Amino acid sequence: MCRHIAYLGPDSALGRVLVDPPHGLFRQSWAPRRQRYGTVNADGFGVGWYAEGDPVPGRYRRAGPIWGDQSFADLARVVRTGALLAAVRDATVAGADDEAAAAPFTAGPWLFSHNGAVAGWPRSLAPLAADLPAVEVLSMEARNDSALVWALVLNRLRAGDEEGQALADTVLEVARAAPGSRLNLLLTDGETIAATAWGDTLWYRAEPGRSTVVASEPYDDDPHWVEVPDRTLLAASRTDVLLTPLKELEESSRPHDDTSPVRPKEPPA
Repeated sequence: MCRHIAYLGPDSALGRVLVDPPHGLFRQSWAPRRQRYGTVNADGFGVGWYAEGDPVPGRYRRAGPIWGDQSFADLARVVRTGALLAAVRDATVAGADDEAAAAPFTAGPWLFSHNGAVAGWPRSLAPLAADLPAVEVLSMEARNDSALVWALVLNRLRAGDEEGQALADTVLEVARAAPGSRLNLLLTDGETIAATAWGDTLWYRAEPGRSTVVASEPYDDDPHWVEVPDRTLLAASRTDVLLTPLKELEESSRPHDDTSPVRPKEPPA
């Protein structure tokens, strides 16, 4: 399906986060170690990043594999940022809108990626699309499932929902409409990261007060990587990571006593 990553931390060249690690996103495009669906992510890639003093991210996307783009190699070597989101893509439907279908999607301060697939697409989400404002549907960058999931998230963000709540509510809504969907979502505004684990792998590594990385899989063998349990919402900053279980669909309307976010266990020293 795809692999994605978000980074918050000290200014660093894009390549230090995406290319240089031994199992970084660059290598994950052809040799992922923990990808459950698909084996090669060669149907496009993208990276979005933030420049100091500018809340609106820049973005670079292409329809081909990341390893074949020499312009990206130069970009990754010289562009520095303290926050980024990047993804490599294995298309669910071949040829869907070329680079317009590649994450990250963007609007205002946000960058967004979807690792997974919507079951029964497009028919399964037609009722949800019908409930969106027409301008949201007409503004979709691509005609694939990820673009519509982004439209659903963005509609909630524009209505004032905070990032984690927008992702959680969208995942539950889409999962009800399309059971069996895989909905690992990743969102950043350059200051925080929100993500969901729903059907595929998700990991994070945090150095409190310095940096946080959230990724489909670890980019090295550092023991401080922590796996996020399936059906979990992650909310992170440079200083903290919180995990909140997403309720099972059949129990989502029932009252519970265990609704408080939980702090993950400390990784090994």
